[in-house]
Amino acid sequence: MKYTRLTKEQLKELHEEFARFLASQQIDKNEWNTLKTEKPEVAEQEIDVFSDLIWENVMDKAEWLEHYSKNHIFLFKLGKESMESIVIHAHTPLADFLTEGGLQWLNENIFSSEVHLSRGKKDFGDDRNGEIFSLIEQGAILSDGVLYKQFEDMF
Repeated sequence: MKYTRLTKEQLKELHEEFARFLASQQIDKNEWNTLKTEKPEVAEQEIDVFSDLIWENVMDKAEWLEHYSKNHIFLFKLGKESMESIVIHAHTPLADFLTEGGLQWLNENIFSSEVHLSRGKKDFGDDRNGEIFSLIEQGAILSDGVLYKQFEDMF
């Protein structure tokens, strides 16, 4: 398994896609129920394969990521061969980007000496999707890129 298994909640949300996946494997509902009870390891393998397919599709389409911590915001623009980043760092305990108040503070203090903005660029190695997934595992979330674009215009 390349990524992580989808949670029960995610599988439930994707039940139609999972049913189509099983059909593509020539597994109908009755056979699936039999697999779950008589060969649970095979059923788990099917879930793992499906999970990897879903994650791979998500990573292929990913264009933007955001990661928030108390004093940092990491914004990523994902290309096919490299990613660019904008890092926002607050040098004060007053800022907590995990709260609405912290984001309001940033809005009011973006040009102050307590806020440091930096940019970076990194080429992907042989596994673009694996690198993106690693960022997601560390807490990054998919985004629409609006915040990245706003800060990109500042540079």
